[in-house]
Amino acid sequence: MAETAIPLVAERAAAAGPAVTRITPPGTWLDLNLAEAWAHRELLYFFVWRDIKVRYKQTAIGAGWAVLQPVLTMAVFTLFFGRLARIPSDGMPYPVFFLAAILPWTYFANALAGATSAVVENQRIITKVYFPRVLLPAAPAVSGLVDFGIGLVLLAGLMAFYGIAPGPGALLLPVFLLLAVLTALGAGLWLAALNAVYRDVRYAIPFLIQLWMLASPVAYPSTLVPEQWRWLYGLNPMAGVIEGFRWSLTGQGQPPGALLAVSGMAVLLMLLGGLAYFQRMESTVADVV
Repeated sequence: MAETAIPLVAERAAAAGPAVTRITPPGTWLDLNLAEAWAHRELLYFFVWRDIKVRYKQTAIGAGWAVLQPVLTMAVFTLFFGRLARIPSDGMPYPVFFLAAILPWTYFANALAGATSAVVENQRIITKVYFPRVLLPAAPAVSGLVDFGIGLVLLAGLMAFYGIAPGPGALLLPVFLLLAVLTALGAGLWLAALNAVYRDVRYAIPFLIQLWMLASPVAYPSTLVPEQWRWLYGLNPMAGVIEGFRWSLTGQGQPPGALLAVSGMAVLLMLLGGLAYFQRMESTVADVV
């Protein structure tokens, strides 16, 4: 009887035909579907690895740009803002003060620019096969951590040169790094969806990043902002991130406190709004990209 049961099962399976997966638009305004994104984690790894290889392809110094760019920027800002303009630096040497801020800012700016163009640059893939589109803007947010790690080693050497040792707040560094990643991802989702429909966005990105940097405490401390307006200043998510980086790495100054709380709420709202808007665009992106 066992011998006849096997062909019977095979016959029924053949009659049933191949499994069919139906792809439908999300039923709610925010359908994260984390299980689907996790199932495609290897695809995210491929996108991240591709971004890292393409970034320094056919370059003379390769990953050395992750060191050269912040060093040259630090030298220029130290000369004009630290020496000539005498911008206060919360009691720290200005090179350490600035480098501790430019590292998370450079990561955010590069991740934001990469996420904005991710959908348009991968239009051929989008129109041929289905996968969670959110992986496209998420890849630059992850691949940028490589350059950030290289720059962090540079900052550690500079702090050792000036005799500055991290305090207990260094244990909170992963929290501030996570906030930076979520900020880049949240803003990147908004801009990636807009760029897929309105190509004007790619021309506005350099200008937007420049203005955002001036509105963030990169070259100056947030203590220059009057106390009664500090909460409003915290609506800029990078304000709390940058101040948190400085405090956790150098152990000097005051914890961000209320500034970080407001920035954290701004990050959460921007991320949820970005996910909802990107999800709304995702069902029609193959037709408009």
